[in-house]
Amino acid sequence: MDIQIITREGEPEYAVLPWAQYQALLKAAGITQQPPQVAQERHAASPEPILPGLDQLRSLREGKGIAIEALARTVGISPSYLALIESGERQPDAAIRRSLAWEMTVPGWRD
Repeated sequence: MDIQIITREGEPEYAVLPWAQYQALLKAAGITQQPPQVAQERHAASPEPILPGLDQLRSLREGKGIAIEALARTVGISPSYLALIESGERQPDAAIRRSLAWEMTVPGWRD
């Protein structure tokens, strides 16, 4: 068997093996299952999901008493672009999501 052992802090944590060998092990154990979808296939087939809570950005911002201009300046975008994000017309890229998450203290947007 061609197994790769991945360790963390000197202790084995994962064992990685070729798919055919994994399937043979399942068969030998009497386990039948459908192969999982490959992550790339899912990403290619579906658009990026809407981030949790991003549709509530405006109410969160207003609830914290932050002006749209101030948040936009802090995040590094224009107020008009932030307005488009708040209205759902634009989805921010990862860097903007991280900045918004940091400023608005919403951990779900950091991923």
